[in-house]
Amino acid sequence: MRPTDRLRPAAAWWRAVLVTCLALAWPALAQDPAAPVPRIGVATMQPGDVFFERFGHNAIVVDAPDAPGPVSYNFGYFDPAEPGFIGRFLRGDMRYQLMALPLFEDLAYYRDVGRGVTIQWLDLDPEQALRLADALAENARPENAHYRYDYFTDNCSTRVRDALDGALDGLLRRQLQGRSRGNTYRGDAVRLASPAPWMWLGFDIGLGPASDRPNALWDDAFVPMRLADALRSVRRADGRPLVRGETTVIAHRQQAEPPERARRLWPWLLAGLAIGGALLAAGTRAPRVVAAAALPFWSLCALLGLVMLLLWWATAHHFAWQNHNLLLFNPLCLLLLRGGWRIARGRDAGPLFRWTLVTVLLAGVAALFLHWLPVLPQRNAAWLSLLMPVHVALYWALRRPAAPASLRS
Repeated sequence: MRPTDRLRPAAAWWRAVLVTCLALAWPALAQDPAAPVPRIGVATMQPGDVFFERFGHNAIVVDAPDAPGPVSYNFGYFDPAEPGFIGRFLRGDMRYQLMALPLFEDLAYYRDVGRGVTIQWLDLDPEQALRLADALAENARPENAHYRYDYFTDNCSTRVRDALDGALDGLLRRQLQGRSRGNTYRGDAVRLASPAPWMWLGFDIGLGPASDRPNALWDDAFVPMRLADALRSVRRADGRPLVRGETTVIAHRQQAEPPERARRLWPWLLAGLAIGGALLAAGTRAPRVVAAAALPFWSLCALLGLVMLLLWWATAHHFAWQNHNLLLFNPLCLLLLRGGWRIARGRDAGPLFRWTLVTVLLAGVAALFLHWLPVLPQRNAAWLSLLMPVHVALYWALRRPAAPASLRS
């Protein structure tokens, strides 16, 4: 055996050791120790007057020392000129995207309209700040920028939350998932939409029971202002706060965010009892007037009920599924229109009308029963208080067949 043959196994062993050491050390070697560390902030924009601005907005700010200026990573962009945009929106298949643009450019609109903006500067370790900046830059590439938008669970604010949580190795989720203030998706949606009556009514009527479970602070972060509040409470492993400081960039000159307040049921119940009492009083003497007054009410119920059925069966708006308000705004009211019109003209409505009237009333009773169940209840007590007296009164006033013409006085 030649001397070099004995050296080959030893040389191979040392090469393997060298390769292993290089592989383990490569992440540290690949990172430039002199790379400038960016400053990371979360910009929170206050609600605006336009209906799609009611819920505020936010973005991640990356301020790198070697860059011309801070960059805003904004997850809230969509293209209304995209082919099929309206159809996708109606089906619940919206496409949003992340855009990276200079911060001064992103804030120009908010400055013009007077929507307040604050930036929370975060106390991140250098490695975390660099990792987040790199991840955002990669995410903003055209081939990676689009995502399927969900209003509650995957929107511009939850994307900010998730990006921060990834850089912090799950710190946000660990601290926010187990805490709750009892807020719900419905509560925040209705509260923030309250300046626009048609908007909050749409949310309140159209959302199903899935929107009524109490949220953890983690889920509350679908609202940018809630995320800003949550960030103020987060602590690093050594106890120092995550938010190092806050800066007001633009003063808020528009209407303030609607305050939180408990919904009072008694105005809804008084209104329902007043309408129901008036219908009962008129029904004993003028059923034709009651039937005429019921026609637009039944039409509205049928229309809203059909929309709720469509949302449930034909769209991805899963927070509108299994809506208990279907039992109050009943699509079967469509079958009452012909009979109601006959009563208004002094004729008998027929047996189909009376059976449908009973069915609509029993559906309302079922809605009451579901509200009392502890399993996934829906917070629709206000609509029950308003509409159940009306359904009862209409049943009582119009349940009997019309008297023959020869018996009328």
